[in-house]
Amino acid sequence: MADSKDYYELLGVSKSASDDEIKKAFRKLAMQYHPDKNPGDKKSEAKFKEINHAYDILKDPEKRAAYDRYGAAAFEGGMGAGGPRGGNPFGDFNFGGAGGFSDIFEEMFGDMMGQAAGRSGSYGRGGATRGSDLQYGLEITLEEAFKGTEKSIRVPTYAACDTCTGSGAKPGTKPETCTTCQGAGRVRATQGFFTIERGCPTCNGVGQTIREKCTSCSGSGRVRREKTLKVSIPAGIEHGRRIRLQGEGEAGVNGGPAGDLYVLMNLAPHKLFTRNDADLHCRVPIAMSVAALGGSIEVPTIEGGRAEVKIQPGTQTGQQLRLKGKGFSMMRSAARGDMYIELFVETPVNLSKKQQDMLKEFAGKDPSANSPESQGFLKKVKEFWNDLTE
Repeated sequence: MADSKDYYELLGVSKSASDDEIKKAFRKLAMQYHPDKNPGDKKSEAKFKEINHAYDILKDPEKRAAYDRYGAAAFEGGMGAGGPRGGNPFGDFNFGGAGGFSDIFEEMFGDMMGQAAGRSGSYGRGGATRGSDLQYGLEITLEEAFKGTEKSIRVPTYAACDTCTGSGAKPGTKPETCTTCQGAGRVRATQGFFTIERGCPTCNGVGQTIREKCTSCSGSGRVRREKTLKVSIPAGIEHGRRIRLQGEGEAGVNGGPAGDLYVLMNLAPHKLFTRNDADLHCRVPIAMSVAALGGSIEVPTIEGGRAEVKIQPGTQTGQQLRLKGKGFSMMRSAARGDMYIELFVETPVNLSKKQQDMLKEFAGKDPSANSPESQGFLKKVKEFWNDLTE
């Protein structure tokens, strides 16, 4: 996806658009470019992915504010949907939380970033720092989102070192208070009327020094490791919703608390249904004879069942039928949305000679009695041509 594209322009809204306007624009485009309505169309598939990505950013107030201020660059280097600058070594992950906008600020302010972090409490007692938050993209089916499910995910991350229990020191030893900064992690120097504070050069702002480092983690107190976690997904969850797993992000440095893991839900396109909030839409073909004479058909439901639908005589393409309570489940509620059947009349093919003769005989009758919309259209065309010649 080209991040250079304007997300507002992709959705066809202005930068001052309300959340409701953005949501409506997304729904309209999602219905237009959904793969189910454009089977095999790679351009529509690419467009569908682009508008999904744009909506994912603009529907979140924090992400939208970041985009408005920094543009797509706010989501490079670990600030949202993109991966870290230069490529993401963890595949589906991106780094947020404690990392946040640190890349942009660090480029602007250099060492001042570390000093500000120390003053704001990022550093704990003894130089411990909180681990970064992680985000993991998990794709689930529409059926799984409808019923709710439990998924196992494998998370590559930094975990506390088992050898030194996260201290970074060789077993049997422990970190020592830095003698330069006395554990503060910062040192001050006076120049004329000014007092300048900067990170301690001896301990690099940690406040501690390790005389004998743990050989397993090289003194960092954490190691790269893949762990398996179970994620409980509630019924009715929406595309783009995040589930927070507290303390399952990166391990902290020097015994600091772990960050959190955010699991971002991505609902895979379905071959039959399109979801719109709690409603479901299904496009169903019917034979020309059924549309003309009426009858009944069976349609699938999301839970795997069947529902009988009555077709009225004279049904036209585009007519919708509503099945109340047969839509999608709602989170934390026993209620369900509705299901909408969009009918389209299929023109018969491979007709026998007898069938062709019957249709020719039918076509010879007075068309105005059987095709009022066609006759009305032809009347408007004639009026249009007459207006041009006058």
